[in-house]
Amino acid sequence: MMIDTHAHCHFDAYKDDQDEVIKRSLKKGTIVNLVGTQSDTSRRAVEVAEKYDGVYASVGLHPEHLLSEYIDKDETSRQTNEKNFDYNLYKKLAQHPKVVGIGECGLDFYRIPDGLSIEQILPKQREVFLQHVKLAGELDLPIIIHCREAHQQLTTILREAKHLYPNLTGTMHCYTGNWINAEEYLKLGMYIGFTGVITFPPKKSDPKAQEDLLEVVKRVPNDRILLETDCPYLSPIPYRGKRGEPWMIEATAVKIAEIKGITLEKVLKITTENALRLFTKINTP
Repeated sequence: MMIDTHAHCHFDAYKDDQDEVIKRSLKKGTIVNLVGTQSDTSRRAVEVAEKYDGVYASVGLHPEHLLSEYIDKDETSRQTNEKNFDYNLYKKLAQHPKVVGIGECGLDFYRIPDGLSIEQILPKQREVFLQHVKLAGELDLPIIIHCREAHQQLTTILREAKHLYPNLTGTMHCYTGNWINAEEYLKLGMYIGFTGVITFPPKKSDPKAQEDLLEVVKRVPNDRILLETDCPYLSPIPYRGKRGEPWMIEATAVKIAEIKGITLEKVLKITTENALRLFTKINTP
C-alpha cells in the first residue's frame, strides 16, 4: 500500500479520463488525497472523493489565487481567481467526513503581480494563511503548506501559529528547500513531503539546489517523510514529461530508498505509517 498525500486528479487535466486514472491508482494499491487550491477545486475534490473508497480530500486556497491573475489551464474549468478567503465556505466543506486536511495554503513569492513587492503582498498572504491555521485548529485537522521563495517569512508565521494552536501539525508540500529550513519545520512539528523533483537531475543554472534537496532527503527522520506526486505536475523519472498519476509515487519512494540506503519496502511502510499518523481520518482497507 502507498499513500499519495497530495494529488490533483480532480483538475481539468483529467477531465476526459478521471475515473480510469483514479481506478488505476487504487488498483495499484495507492490511497489518494485530492487537494484543493480554491473554492471550485476544493468543492470538486470533495465531490470526487465521495465516489471512491480510498480517495480523500483537502480544502484550501492557494496563495497564488489571492493577488495575482494566475490561471492554470490544468486546474479548473471555471478558473476561479478568488482573491479572498471565505472562512465559512471552507469550514462547511472541511466538515465533510472525507476531508482529511486543510490546504493547500501558505506563502508564494515566486509569482508577484507586476507593480507589487513582497512587502505589499505579504500581509494578505499572511492573513489568509493564519485563517487556514485557525480552521485547522478549530476542526483538529492537519494543514498542507505551500511555500515558494518564502521560507524565512513562513517559519516566523508558523512560530506565531504554534503559540495560538500548540497541537498544530501538517506537511510542507513539495519540499524543495535546504536542510536549514527543513530543520526549522521539523522543530515546529511539520512533516516533509517529497515529490518527483528529488528524481530530477540538477539544473545547470543552479546545481547546488538539487544537492541541498537530496541532503534533506537523507537527513529527515524516517518518521517525518511523506510521499506525494502533486500530479498532474512533477512526474518522477522515468515518467517525467508525462501527466502524473498517483501510483507514480513509487518511483519517488525508490529514490528515497536509494538516498537513505534502505529498502523500498521500508520506505513504503514508513511513509504509509506517517501519512496515517498525520491524516488520521484516512481509513485503510
